[in-house]
Amino acid sequence: MVSILYKWLLIFGLNVFTNNNHPLFISVTEIDHNPTAKTLEISCKIFTDDFETALRKTNTAKIDLLDVKVKPSMNALVNNYIQKHLAIKVNDKSVTLMFLGFEQEEEGIVSFYEVKNIDGVKKLDITNNILYENKPQQMGIIHVNVNGVRKSTRINNPEAKAGFVF
Repeated sequence: MVSILYKWLLIFGLNVFTNNNHPLFISVTEIDHNPTAKTLEISCKIFTDDFETALRKTNTAKIDLLDVKVKPSMNALVNNYIQKHLAIKVNDKSVTLMFLGFEQEEEGIVSFYEVKNIDGVKKLDITNNILYENKPQQMGIIHVNVNGVRKSTRINNPEAKAGFVF
């Protein structure tokens, strides 16, 4: 019985990797408060193929997040997309995300942002609908680290809001 399960898992795993598909539609947003620098450090990880699909829906330019020759134009597209789909309030005040860039990591694209002049965090409100236009089963995982305390939540399309109190 166990060997049959392993065979099915192997077949499923090979199918996922050879078809360049994946069974989950997920983004992961990590928010860390750096009290020394008084900043929020934010990263968003999204499967490359899903991200490119979303960018193609709203842009006429050629989309290739892995082509270093077009990285400057891709920087702008990545930043514009995330700015439209991720909003953060710190202590009931909206903050502006400063784009730092993006890089490929495994099967995903990780974009990086910073928010300056954040002395302390008592409350975070996040609106995140990254890739919701792609798949109804899209979900977002949000991890927040403040003062050594890590809190996490999952939001499922169409739910787009999450809150954290520290």
